[in-house]
Amino acid sequence: MKKTLLLLLLFTGISAFSQNDTIKNWKFDGKASINFSQSYFSNWAAGGENSLAAIGKYTMNANYKKNKHGWDNWLDLALGYNIIGSNDPMKTDDKIELVSVYGYELKKSLYLSMLLTFKSQFAKGYDYAKDSTNYISGFMAPGYIDVGPGIKYKPNDIFLLNISPATARWVVVNDQKLADAGAFGLEPATMDTLGNIISHAKQVKTEFGAKLLMAISYEIVKNVNAGTKLELFSDYLSNPQNIDVNWQVLIEMKVNSWLNVNISTELLYDDDVIIIDENDNPLGPRTQFKQMLMVGVGFNF
Repeated sequence: MKKTLLLLLLFTGISAFSQNDTIKNWKFDGKASINFSQSYFSNWAAGGENSLAAIGKYTMNANYKKNKHGWDNWLDLALGYNIIGSNDPMKTDDKIELVSVYGYELKKSLYLSMLLTFKSQFAKGYDYAKDSTNYISGFMAPGYIDVGPGIKYKPNDIFLLNISPATARWVVVNDQKLADAGAFGLEPATMDTLGNIISHAKQVKTEFGAKLLMAISYEIVKNVNAGTKLELFSDYLSNPQNIDVNWQVLIEMKVNSWLNVNISTELLYDDDVIIIDENDNPLGPRTQFKQMLMVGVGFNF
């Protein structure tokens, strides 16, 4: 927990010098916020439980443009916990996401590109409705790394479209227990009839396919910004007709210079990720959805 907080402070500090400015063909823009809610009850006849929830978020854009060279970078970090009564803290949000797209301009708005994306999380995750003692995810468990050449279309600062027809993807599960269980699409460990492991599972799965990345960001009205990012991936090597989907939407409403309201959604689908019910029965792949409404203090760097 302490390590993850230190990481958040480190990235916040890195952006502090940028001052939303342009330095030698680079333009930096960073935002840090803390969103929280709290309730307290004492001799409350109607009943209730004390609670405290906090989510720290950090985003940074670092974009380079000189002559025919353009390089767009986004870093998105989030970590949040909720404490209810005397229960242990429960994680409510956890995200590490880096997107980097380099482009060499072929003609106006059209670039030959190279795409890199990285996704993971800071801390271990649990299915609290089922079991709060056995983790089901962790740092680099999973981790997703995509690399591939392609074509980028960027007519302005609002819209970006990148298509990479030859993208290598590595799915990393850097935890042997989760890898042996076949988590996140890995082949599980080989076991005998008594359930003893004969050979451990590999912790990395390699995929190769096509990837589409689309990002839109604009101001709807004054102090209200909307952004969306869509990623689609098809694995040529296994069921290419099944498309992996990651669709994120964020609406930011600025009340004043420091108070903001954010509404975010994220929709995921990956046919390699099998959802398990409370009785450990596999349900198969499912559409995953997350929605958050946050009110908090935010600062631009």
